[in-house]
Amino acid sequence: MATFLYKLGRLAFRRRHFAVLIWVALLTLAGVGAASAPAAGTTSFSIPGTEAQKAFDLLEQRFPGASADGATGRIVFKAPEGQKMTDADNKATVAKTVKALGDGSEVVSVTDPYTTNAVSKDGTVAYTSVRYDVPGMELADSTRDALESAGESARDTGLTVDVGGDALEAGAEMGATGEIIGLALAAVVLVVTLGSLVAAGLPLLTAIIGVGIGVSTITALANALDLGDTTSTLALMIGLAVGIDYALFIVSRYRAELAEGRDREEAAGRATGTAGSAVVFAGLTVVIALAGLAVVNVPMLTKMGLAAAGTVVVAVLIALTMIPAMLGYAGGKIRPANEKREDKREDRAKGEAQGRVEGEAKDRAKVTGASAGQPSRPNMGTRWASFVIRRPAAVLLLGVVGLGVIAVPATQLELGLPDDGSQPTSTTQRRAYDLLSEGFGPGFNGPLMIVVDAKKSADPTAAFTSVTDGIKGLKDVVTVTPATPNKAGDTATITVIPDSKPSSTQTEDLVHAIRAQSADIKADTDAEVLVTGTTAMNIDFSQKLNDALVPYLALVVGLAFLLLIVVFRSILVPLKAALGFLLSVLAALGAVVAVFQWGWLAGLIGVEETGPIMSMMPIFMVGVVFGLAMDYEVFLVTRMREAYVHGESPSQAVVTGFRHSARVVVAAAIIMMAVFGGFIGASDSMIKMIGFGLAIAVFFDAFVVRMAIVPAVLALLGKKAWWLPKWLDRALPNVDVEGEGLRALDTARPTASPDEDRELVRA
Repeated sequence: MATFLYKLGRLAFRRRHFAVLIWVALLTLAGVGAASAPAAGTTSFSIPGTEAQKAFDLLEQRFPGASADGATGRIVFKAPEGQKMTDADNKATVAKTVKALGDGSEVVSVTDPYTTNAVSKDGTVAYTSVRYDVPGMELADSTRDALESAGESARDTGLTVDVGGDALEAGAEMGATGEIIGLALAAVVLVVTLGSLVAAGLPLLTAIIGVGIGVSTITALANALDLGDTTSTLALMIGLAVGIDYALFIVSRYRAELAEGRDREEAAGRATGTAGSAVVFAGLTVVIALAGLAVVNVPMLTKMGLAAAGTVVVAVLIALTMIPAMLGYAGGKIRPANEKREDKREDRAKGEAQGRVEGEAKDRAKVTGASAGQPSRPNMGTRWASFVIRRPAAVLLLGVVGLGVIAVPATQLELGLPDDGSQPTSTTQRRAYDLLSEGFGPGFNGPLMIVVDAKKSADPTAAFTSVTDGIKGLKDVVTVTPATPNKAGDTATITVIPDSKPSSTQTEDLVHAIRAQSADIKADTDAEVLVTGTTAMNIDFSQKLNDALVPYLALVVGLAFLLLIVVFRSILVPLKAALGFLLSVLAALGAVVAVFQWGWLAGLIGVEETGPIMSMMPIFMVGVVFGLAMDYEVFLVTRMREAYVHGESPSQAVVTGFRHSARVVVAAAIIMMAVFGGFIGASDSMIKMIGFGLAIAVFFDAFVVRMAIVPAVLALLGKKAWWLPKWLDRALPNVDVEGEGLRALDTARPTASPDEDRELVRA
């Protein structure tokens, strides 16, 4: 692996024009495809294998033309103080609004609240429902404008009027300002880490090109593959983070190779062969984690995962080919890692006697253990690793207990999907939601649709009546509408209004109670009872994700564990990596629950409404964070492994790994946190939650697990950390991530001194 990537890096460095031209051409091609592709239509949401989805599919078959997936809108009216919606003037206003809504070309039906019992018992609140023949994302702008305009006209008469429903659904705002701030912070970190604007600009430039190719490709295929806005958002989020980090790893190693006295082409090859190997395997773990979302068997999650995985593949390929090419263009503008430090020492030493300088250098070497060509004073990574090695048990205990305490709120995790009740209170959708709850009860916003399939029943009408009567006797039921049969009379729908809000455990218990009754009803009438609707879909979705979490963990962690055994040629190091990840992701889930469910510090990140955690958050966080956590593990520990196989003791290898890699890993983590943190500014609650969850998970994993727990465990294990059964060692392929095969080149090819290399570049 290292030798192949070494040759690839040198080739890209020499053929830089060709390498850059290929990527620019791909970016142009993807951009043209995105610009010329038809606009994406609605994003279908299905949950195969669930009762709610089965009922929805049955409705499509038995009620043709009913537009079961069509958008709905609700205009909610509230009378002024001292008036009622049954007053003549208010009834006239509502009638005018209903007539105006019915004129739309995409409208299927508009209800009259006075004939459909859509007026609250106290007479202060009423609503009209509008059904459309296309989903919310496909509604014409003129239709959406007409809905809002009708509400505005009614509001002018003195009524309180708000509009809700998925008819107002639109693409989520991306929080561009926050993302720009995140990229600006990443740029600052890169400048501090790499020491120059040119070196800092390379990771940003290549990451943006990679993300441009990935997101443009997703946009071009969105209509054909039914990809939604969230798919491109995830690809953008992950692509930027890993693209910057992978480029940072290689550029940092390039500067270290220059400091060893290698010429620039050789340094680019060595950096690609060593750091590039770590990038390949780190990228593979991310791809495994994202592509593994397919095991959940939710098409939307599968598409999101595969699209993001494709963007990661592009980021890896760009890091291996375009970065060496850009290093060739940069030339002497990227300096060796220790050049500035050496220049300062030379200035301070100027005018002193040579003997005194040599004596001081020897004294410093004795104190610090520095060797020739290394800084005389240990860097922060060296000092921190030395501290952890001296007190490994205390550091390990503090890290594990600290993350364990933060993970405690995760035991109270409540799952659900966002609805209008999770919108900010400033939105008309949220105000309409609250008005309906006030006038008709909290369960009105989450009705259950019961589908009765009586095709095999001898008396369908009796079956419908039996189902209706049975549901009326259940706890937490407010209203049960009469059965509405289809034209054939063999299938009917029944609407049930719960007494509790959609996301409550009481409503979930009611769904289970109705389903429990269905077995008895089927035995008596041969009719099948199915529960569907948005609330039931959310419940089934959450349950499906919970059931898939353990198999998903087993698949992803298992495959990555095997991959890391090949990389590190060890059993305990990959095991430690996997356990550390689980600890960090549990702590991150605890933080998400504390902020988004309990409301702790919610105002600091603009969380206006607390509630259940998005159903896909746990499994999504597991997939994404696992891949990203392995980035730090591979880059940090491969440098330790490299030092160990080259003859250093286990403890000294840990120190060496931190001396060379800690600064870069810390910078990479800060960059990832900045990129993910930028999405916290998004208006969409799902994207905000994902951004916060990933940012805090990276913080826990990078700074607590990888920077503290990992060196502590390795110090306690000693040589046992690198133990591998001989039979397994012989069976595993030798991928040579640490670049052992490149050491043979040191005797075959002379290296230039830093001064000679700089003269060559100037020439």
